[in-house]
Amino acid sequence: MLKALREELVSLHLELPRYNLVVWTGGNVSARDPETNLVVIKPSGIRYENLRPEHMVIVDMDGKVVEGDLKPSSDVYSHLYIYRNRDDVNGVVHTHSRYACAFAAVGKPIPVVLTAIADEFGGDIPCGGFALIGDEAIGKVVLESIGKSSAVLLKNHGVFTIGKNAESAVKSAVMTEDAAAAVWMAMQIGTPDVIPAEDVAKLHHRYTNVYGQ
Repeated sequence: MLKALREELVSLHLELPRYNLVVWTGGNVSARDPETNLVVIKPSGIRYENLRPEHMVIVDMDGKVVEGDLKPSSDVYSHLYIYRNRDDVNGVVHTHSRYACAFAAVGKPIPVVLTAIADEFGGDIPCGGFALIGDEAIGKVVLESIGKSSAVLLKNHGVFTIGKNAESAVKSAVMTEDAAAAVWMAMQIGTPDVIPAEDVAKLHHRYTNVYGQ
């Protein structure tokens, strides 16, 4: 089932270690198929370089395995909670990228002090509260905290990103870590200046509606 989506997810998972967003087997990507409403997600505890399309697990919106021989990611119920409550989201990514995790460790958002942050996220990258892994709790914190952003930090944990598809959610995860690293470096020099809200709105609108082909 969903052969093309399985293959795409293998490729997208390899982007995570490529951009230093995960180590060993941490993190995951999932995608919802809009036609069937089924979700394809990484199996738990499998190293990225060993992933194959047949390893991907297909679940329904209640978490029941529809196809696959391996256990789905331990974050599966939080992914599903997001999908059930956001019809516009068809891709979810979770990472433990180090600079973003530094902000998460101290419970601080990544401030909108660079035009790239305004472009991609339309404001600060927020930081939500703490939640334990294993059920819907993380998904609830994600949606309570993410606002209009495509990324959110979870206190003492890591990063969750969402997108119209899995690729856009992976892009958001890459941009989150890039922003976190640049802002952390800036903070070693001094206090970065926050971009005024009016300019943030203009930048985000241009990037969303004008930029690109």
